[in-house]
Amino acid sequence: MLSLGQASTMVDDALRQGAALGCAPLTVAALDPGGHLLVLKRQDGSAILRPQIAQAKAWGALGMGLGSRALAERAATAPAFYTALAALSEGRVVPVPGGVLVRDSEGAVLAAVGISGDNPANDEACAVFAIEHGGFVADPGQTP
Repeated sequence: MLSLGQASTMVDDALRQGAALGCAPLTVAALDPGGHLLVLKRQDGSAILRPQIAQAKAWGALGMGLGSRALAERAATAPAFYTALAALSEGRVVPVPGGVLVRDSEGAVLAAVGISGDNPANDEACAVFAIEHGGFVADPGQTP
């Protein structure tokens, strides 16, 4: 599991990367392996639903064991399953890129980072940057 300090640094790194890339205002959430919120930060001007979306991207990645990029790809081919998944999770899964698993060097899941605010590819890129900058392995969910 990530410490609170590690999670906070990771969130700050994601926000700095978003600013460096010229992204729209971002909201970044870091969740522990059980899906509980560790850190949430919103940049000034971030839209009202961004905290829920960022958390849902990360929560879905944790719940399914796949980054939200893979969830998005699978949702396109099995929409009925993902409609059911959304209902079962009470809306806490958003299968859109931007939810990235944080793994250690041996592959164990330590946390997940979810980002919302810009286009999904940029959200994901900021998460990957922050995770790798922290010395962890980013798993955005390329479909095997």
